[in-house]
Parts: sequence; structure tokens; C-alpha cells
Amino acid sequence: MNLPPRVNVLGVGISVLNLDSAVSTLAAALAEGRRGYVCVTGVHGVMESQADPELRRLHNASLLTTPDGMPMVWAGRLAGHRTMSRVYGPELMEKVLAWSQHSGSTHFFYGGNTGVAEELQARLEQRFPGIRIVGTYTPPFRPMTAAEETALVEQVAAVKPDFFWVGLSTPKQERFMAAYGPRLDTRILLGVGAAFDFHAGRVVQAPRWIQRSGFEWLYRTGREPRRLWKRYATNNPRFVWRFGLQLLGLRRYDDSWS
Repeated sequence: MNLPPRVNVLGVGISVLNLDSAVSTLAAALAEGRRGYVCVTGVHGVMESQADPELRRLHNASLLTTPDGMPMVWAGRLAGHRTMSRVYGPELMEKVLAWSQHSGSTHFFYGGNTGVAEELQARLEQRFPGIRIVGTYTPPFRPMTAAEETALVEQVAAVKPDFFWVGLSTPKQERFMAAYGPRLDTRILLGVGAAFDFHAGRVVQAPRWIQRSGFEWLYRTGREPRRLWKRYATNNPRFVWRFGLQLLGLRRYDDSWS
């Protein structure tokens, strides 16, 4: 199986995808027995990678790094990839779950606040009859102890899920997937961030037209200003400036994933 090409966005290789091609790529990877992790990445992840070479390396070593934000899509289209569209974590999760109703693939949920993973499981089993969710795990808000790590490894080994969904924030989820992926008896890990809270009904998603406009960041800031304002106020202007320099050829970034 050939993985899709990538677009260089400030040194982060964003996979050239849309929702349908993302699901078909994951299905092919599963069929071929491939292992790996999927990063769902927008402006925040790209900008965090500017000051953190290790995080940039993790993005570029992934099975896929999907275009989570519209600026990633626009960068791809500027590079000539007209079929590229947003592969947003919550939507990717929905598509994979719907596909697995017929494939029989299994799922494990890791992350979220207390009770979120269980609420998520109950809601999704009702929404997607026949899906096979084989386990959940809510991590502590601190590094896991050796005993907790062992318990997680053993729990996953007992059920061997095909898809291991990680609902943490960036860059925690990327670091978790890279560090724990080789230790967990699972096939594909996917870091989908706030998708757990959205699908569990704890946080309201932006309307679809706002998601497609590129202004979801503004909607989310209005919903959670204390948590998100600094992220967007800092990262968004820096991204526009640096990507403008890249487009003008005034700043170059290596294609370190190739």
C-alpha cells in the first residue's frame, strides 16, 4: 500500500487526503497488517512543532497526518491538490465507526475527563448499532505510574483492538501515541483531541458552515475563551506570517518525512 503524498506546511508533512480517502487508506492499512499512528493536525499542531523539533518529527513519522484545519487544506490546494479537503477528527471518527459497522473492526477509547469515555461508548453504540467497542481507559491528570502503565498494557492485550482512539490535547496525544504505540497490542492509534467531548455531548460543535469557513477557531474561542484565547491569539498570526514567507520562498523547510 502506498501512503498518500504530503504537503510541506512549515516543515510538517500534511497528508493529501479527504474523508473518503482517509478511511480507505486506514482500511487498506488494517487489511495489510500495518501498524502506526494518525495525527489530526491544524494550525495549533503545526505551530507547536516550530519550537519543538521532536513534535515535528512525530508528526512526520506518522502513518497519516491529516489536514484538520482549513489552512492545511488551502495549503494543499495551493500546491495543486484540488481534491484535498478537511479531515477533521470528529468527522474522521464518525466515518471510521460507520465503516466498521460492516467490517467488524474493534475500537478502544483512551482519554477524556472522568466518565467521558464511558458516555462516549454508550452514545456511539446507540448511534452505530453493531459497532464493537472493546474497552475504555481514563488516564490520570499526571504521568502514569508503572503499575498503571502495566494495567493499560494488559487491558489492551486482552482485547487487541484494531483502532485505539486517543482523546487528549496536542502535543500530549502525539507523544502518547509515539511512546505507547509499540507497547500496546493494537493496530492503528488515532489522536482525535476534542472529538471525545463532542461525541459524548459535553461540548457543542461549531455548525458545519463555520467549520468549512476556516473560522471554527473563533467559534471555539467564544465557547471556551479562558482556555483557548491565548492559543489562537498567538498561533494564528504567527502561522499566517511564516506560511506567507514559505509561499514567497523567503523561508524554506526540509521535506523531512520523505
